[in-house]
Amino acid sequence: MPEVLPTSPDKFQALKTEFRHHLETFYAGLKLAPPYESVEKAVRTLTTMVHGLPIEEQTRVLADPVLRWRQFQRAFEASGLAKKHRGIIVGLVRDRSAVSLPAEYDHFLEFFRV
Repeated sequence: MPEVLPTSPDKFQALKTEFRHHLETFYAGLKLAPPYESVEKAVRTLTTMVHGLPIEEQTRVLADPVLRWRQFQRAFEASGLAKKHRGIIVGLVRDRSAVSLPAEYDHFLEFFRV
């Protein structure tokens, strides 16, 4: 029986789920409640951004973690999440070693370094 590949909507659903998971991990690592409406806006922003890319680029984003994180970072900023809890997060990340998040979350943290 041939392997069934996920359809495009399934791939985008996986991308949205991954992004939502990273946002939840980010806020949990900072011990902050995520701004839920803004998180959903960020997920919608990501979807719109990726859907606007040429098919070849969409395929690369779906396959390449570096490109996915770049899109996650762009959606984080474009959706306004980089402005939420700003004062609190700036204070928390003054000492990066005090934040218990893996290095890839620096894609989000860079918006809070002053």
